[in-house]
Amino acid sequence: MKAVQFRDHGDRSVIEYGDFPDPTPDRDEVLVDVKAGALNYLDVWTRDGIPGVDPEMPHVPGCDGAGVVVEVGEDVTQFEPGDRVALSAGVSCGKCEFCRKGEYTMCIRYHLIGEHVRGVHSERAAIPEYNLVEIPSGVEWEIAAAAPLVFQTAWRMLRNRGDLKAGESVLVLGASGGVGHAAVQIADHAGAEVFATASTDEKLEYAEEIGADHVINYEEENFASRIRELTGKRGVDMVVDHVGEATYPDSLRSLAKGGRLVTCGATTGWNPGAGLNRIFWNQLEVIGSTMANPGAVDDVLELVWDGTFEPRIREVLPMSETARGHEMLEEREGFGKVVVVPDSEYESQ
Repeated sequence: MKAVQFRDHGDRSVIEYGDFPDPTPDRDEVLVDVKAGALNYLDVWTRDGIPGVDPEMPHVPGCDGAGVVVEVGEDVTQFEPGDRVALSAGVSCGKCEFCRKGEYTMCIRYHLIGEHVRGVHSERAAIPEYNLVEIPSGVEWEIAAAAPLVFQTAWRMLRNRGDLKAGESVLVLGASGGVGHAAVQIADHAGAEVFATASTDEKLEYAEEIGADHVINYEEENFASRIRELTGKRGVDMVVDHVGEATYPDSLRSLAKGGRLVTCGATTGWNPGAGLNRIFWNQLEVIGSTMANPGAVDDVLELVWDGTFEPRIREVLPMSETARGHEMLEEREGFGKVVVVPDSEYESQ
């Protein structure tokens, strides 16, 4: 089969699309004919190399994908050939103290398909039964591939970890990205007043279309100052910040007394100044969040499948052009998700 892969960490030039051994499903795995995958900034980090993460090389990336079941292992009971499925990439042990409490994303052995182990940006993939969700008929492959990682991540951030309530105010940074555009929709659905930032007027218009009440072009003005102005110096109840070092100080400045900053990543760097003086004086909370537990995945994807939430697709590319997709993410081109399709599927469309 053909697969996206890299043999060493590095820049976009390390990405290849070529022959790779066909996968064989284990007893608890499902062999999937992949119809579409989707890129996340996690794919860029994995390509660059994440300290402490040492995947087997050559590595096939891809934490998002969807396709048709073609074969099942002998212990699989939930799926059969012909089923339409999508990947939910988080893997937990099911046995540790956190798993026993139902907090699977806090598992001491937690890891992600596509980051720590072989991913799904290939013509076929063998995936544990536990990591698949059924796709209703009528849902397009590109939508099914684009939704799971970012919508579950944003849902856990806002609804589970952040405990967002109707009537509260939320600032979503980077609203044009995958997690950002999911967070805007989830916050709006929860009944919050939504503020959103992006780098161009076109992106801000998209943010308004999907639920933002107020938009801020961070290339033209300081978003924290604008938030203070829009809220009468009060600030917002919650900031969704997955940007990191470049925005963290202004994220804290944007919060009202007793506000919460929720974060799932840091695309511009991991180690900003702590801002402890502002945190203790204003009694702020900084809350980390990773992926989502299975029940939450089901809850949010049901709202995707029925059309309540809409994964925006900025571009659909053949997998042989995955490097171009990485460029779009790194250069912040467009709004929403980049989808990659096996070349054989792309050519038949």
